[in-house]
Amino acid sequence: MTHTRLLLIGTVTTLLAVGPAVARADDGPSVPPGTEASASAPVELDPNDPDLKLPDGATLAEPKVLDIKSVVEDQSGDERREDTNTSVTFALQAEVLFGKDSARISAQARARISVIASEIRTQNATRIRVFGFTDNLGSSAHGDVLSRKRANAVHGILEQELSDANITYEVRGYGEDYPIADNSTEEGRKKNRRVEISFPRGAN
Repeated sequence: MTHTRLLLIGTVTTLLAVGPAVARADDGPSVPPGTEASASAPVELDPNDPDLKLPDGATLAEPKVLDIKSVVEDQSGDERREDTNTSVTFALQAEVLFGKDSARISAQARARISVIASEIRTQNATRIRVFGFTDNLGSSAHGDVLSRKRANAVHGILEQELSDANITYEVRGYGEDYPIADNSTEEGRKKNRRVEISFPRGAN
């Protein structure tokens, strides 16, 4: 049984268009997807303030709906799927994939990764990120090495399943960096011990 949480990440906004927008290419993530800094809360404005007016020659841009994120997590918390308008991310808890302090994938874990590979094919994705994470127990250096080994192990299974030379992979181990839960409890540490697989959403 799963339960779904729908998180509204953006709202309808109206922006001033006083000149052409400047687009910048993304050279690749320096941090895992979803951990980027979010915009600050909007400042409250008095709509009756006489100083609130458009500069001469400016016009209002069309309203735009920003990204919406859907999160589905199984009841045990062992697996989570996040969908946005542009990407899909699967997070698998380390206990589901590996033994304690190990990077050896179990047969059951292979079946789960195979399901994710099927979704990658459905989305026609050719860029896949595989990121490993640990909790903060033990040394930071050990966590960095273990998370990288685990990411490599999942990457290896995906390569076997997909067998597509056109797919490029970004594989990283972040150790204890970027926790998603409280490391002071075992429940939180379990959530932080994970491997995330993310890829762009297809146009279909």
